[in-house]
Amino acid sequence: MIVGVGIDVAEIERFDAALRRTPALAERLFVERELYLPSGERRGIASLAARFAAKEAVAKALGAPGNLLWTDAEVTTEASGQPRLRVSGTVAARAEELGVTSWHVSLSHDAGVASAVVVAEK
Repeated sequence: MIVGVGIDVAEIERFDAALRRTPALAERLFVERELYLPSGERRGIASLAARFAAKEAVAKALGAPGNLLWTDAEVTTEASGQPRLRVSGTVAARAEELGVTSWHVSLSHDAGVASAVVVAEK
């Protein structure tokens, strides 16, 4: 049963400008595993923008409560390239309140826009 669906888009150039303007913003939005590839190289801006859109979509799928921490929703990537969602803290607590037992995540970026869809299911 679907508990919630969230969708969000982020203009990649605007997101990049925000990160450049406020360098500490990246650490407030992402955990280190999201910022860096396994090789240690920093993830590309389009990928980060899609991950940010996913975090916004998670909040929407959970009813957009105002107390969620950005870093309590982590977008990971399977070896196959499929994105997954790992939740903790405030996000996990809200998901538990709603009975969420699984997540579905889709990310995309093209034509200067990053997008994400998140489905919360029980």
